[in-house]
Amino acid sequence: MFVTVFLLLVTLCARGGYGEEREEAQRPGHVSVVIVGGTGDLAKKYLWQGFFQLYVNQVSSGNTFSFYSGGLSPTDKATPLFFEILKAVSCSKNLSQERCALLKEQFLRLSQYRQLKTLEDYQDLAKHIEKRLQEEGMTEAGRLFYLSVPAFAYADIADKINNSCRPAGGAWLRVVLEKPFGHDFRSAQVLASQLGSFLKDEEMYRIDHYLGKQVVSKILPFRTENKKFLDPIWNKHHIERVEIVLKETLDVKGRIPFYDQYGVIRDVLQNHLTEVMTLLTMRLPVNQSSSEEVIQNKLQIFSSLLPLGKNQAVIGQYQSYKSEVQQELNKTKDHVSLTPTFAAVLVHIDEAQYEGMPILLVSGKMLDERVGYARILFKNDIFCVQNHNSIHCKPKQIVFYFGHGNLQYPAILVSKNLFKPVLMDGEWKEVTEHNDVSVLGLPISDYYVQTPVEQREAYAELISHIFAGRKNSFISTESLLASWGLWTPLLSSLASSFPRIYPGGADNGALLDVHLKGKDISYKSEVVIISPDQMSGTSANSFQVMQGKFRSADMVSAWAEELVEQLAADVQEAAEAAIRERGVFHLALSGGSTPLALFHRLALHHFSFPWRDTHVWMVDERCLPLTELESNFYTLHNHLLQHVRIPYYNIHPMPVQLNHRLCVEEDGGAQLYEREVRKLVNGSSFDFVLLGVGFDGHTASLFPGTKVDELGESLVALTESPVKPHQRMSLTFSAINRAHKVALLVMGKGKHELITQLSRVKDNPDKWPVTGVKPVNGTLVWYIDYDALLG
Repeated sequence: MFVTVFLLLVTLCARGGYGEEREEAQRPGHVSVVIVGGTGDLAKKYLWQGFFQLYVNQVSSGNTFSFYSGGLSPTDKATPLFFEILKAVSCSKNLSQERCALLKEQFLRLSQYRQLKTLEDYQDLAKHIEKRLQEEGMTEAGRLFYLSVPAFAYADIADKINNSCRPAGGAWLRVVLEKPFGHDFRSAQVLASQLGSFLKDEEMYRIDHYLGKQVVSKILPFRTENKKFLDPIWNKHHIERVEIVLKETLDVKGRIPFYDQYGVIRDVLQNHLTEVMTLLTMRLPVNQSSSEEVIQNKLQIFSSLLPLGKNQAVIGQYQSYKSEVQQELNKTKDHVSLTPTFAAVLVHIDEAQYEGMPILLVSGKMLDERVGYARILFKNDIFCVQNHNSIHCKPKQIVFYFGHGNLQYPAILVSKNLFKPVLMDGEWKEVTEHNDVSVLGLPISDYYVQTPVEQREAYAELISHIFAGRKNSFISTESLLASWGLWTPLLSSLASSFPRIYPGGADNGALLDVHLKGKDISYKSEVVIISPDQMSGTSANSFQVMQGKFRSADMVSAWAEELVEQLAADVQEAAEAAIRERGVFHLALSGGSTPLALFHRLALHHFSFPWRDTHVWMVDERCLPLTELESNFYTLHNHLLQHVRIPYYNIHPMPVQLNHRLCVEEDGGAQLYEREVRKLVNGSSFDFVLLGVGFDGHTASLFPGTKVDELGESLVALTESPVKPHQRMSLTFSAINRAHKVALLVMGKGKHELITQLSRVKDNPDKWPVTGVKPVNGTLVWYIDYDALLG
């Protein structure tokens, strides 16, 4: 049964309900392009240039075009501004001046500004398009809406497009969405659901301009074409680390209202750098043009990433950011923003190919240079006895260089002591004449260098892909939610952390240098002076773990992070003692959200934990299939078991589903689990039982009103919960109170009232089930954080 559970979980992670590939055939005809927000900054800088480039490339293809700039401003006010933007578009070098002038004139003649504010405005636009099609006898190929507006407006505009602007007669509709796609997992989920009620999945193109960068789009082709060189070395045995870096010299003046809500992690790491990471580490697709296969392989990487917590990130904020916030948001001088403008995050993938291999994602504003790259640094097993400058002893690395920096042009660089890469298609060339520059520790002459024959702007690239209906370079709903699933817990854990203040530019010196130790990252220099106005209240770290008594039992209390550290250390100490004495450790874990921090701590920090000799049992389970998100076992598996090396036969989920039924008494699931406990656990005495406490005083799945006496000496029972799903399976007090050690973990301000009540009530397991926890020959310890204890 246990093997089946794991296979089901793996299948669930790997599948995820993908539709078939939908790259729509391009029939020639009329295409209407509408940029909503067409006079905004993004449209001015990139979008109209990109669409002009599309027009230039397609003008002889049999398609005709109309271009519309939509906005909230009245037509008479916005039209002059719009045409000033259009006059600034430029042609590529291979077009003659005469041809360029003619195409620009045609482009301007085909373009107009329209106010798009109300549903009636969108209806008028649709009537205008249809009238023009009829008058000129044109067949409609499709309509392309580019939403260059804040994300909060997406759902409303998508609703208007759906209700009034859908083309008829088999023409396509494509709606392009700019990031940010949500603020966290929940908001991304809500936005995806809202958009999904108006638009089909194949009609949505979530754009991440990094995927349009020529070097980024060539990562998978490069890996494929150099497979014979890379296959033997693309793993933890040969790669020392992977660095994905985006450094900027500018501040965020003028963007504070947006930036202060999002910060560097949401702005850059959760999307751009994460996408690059998946391209570098995903399994190579057999068919690179199949967006379904690419998405599945990306999702497989997401399912294998270790969870991110505070110890996997460092954050910083440039010194003048505080005054910029006060000025642009009209805040008082004592206002402090904790928004990070710099972050370095350490990621690990729990797959045999990459296990233990550090992946570093770094980005920041006001740094020493503007540069972006992904660097794969390989271990060097050559030792030069005399000539230390020999090429063989220099760093071995592959650099996907996005642009700017010393090199000033996009390129893929392979150090000459690694291998000579295959020259990619005719759009790329090898660089043989070099300027006197160095790239990441090596002179440029020590690399094989390939660069695009013609440099193309990322937005122009992606606009051509949208027109062609190619979805590979865009973010799917599944990938988006998987990415937010990775980053949201980290963002939550950092929400009240003070970023390190740094001066900016060259003055940063070594202030932002980081130190990698195991799965943790920290700043290399520990001592940083922070001005008093950057501090607020008392530092949590000034409180140490304290011992005491609660309800006549031992109590450990601390701030949440230190409390979980102590609990994890106590679990490991109990494990080591049990194994020394009996050769095996039996650990029973309860469900709910309270133990998640402990699971993360054990997975990320306790590498010497004796998992090989540990058996993991369930304290309780909801009567759901074990592959469902709300199952306690599913949570335990996702947050702990899949990240540690524990034999699968040492894992004991509760058999809540037998004979294709859930928790039916005659199926005897409770008795089956009890027999397993009696058979494997000496004297049915677990070494360590972890419990939580609900707001109503329940523990395990023993709720107020449970007739404890009726359970008798049975170790496992079916119980009823007042909330859905009502049916549960649970260890009984008879099983819990035989344990050598029982830990009751209570965390959060919301539990303060409960703790106050429990400190006063007498033992009454029928009303307050937790008061029935009384180990007969073992010990009970309450682990209560300061929020729950002190409120």
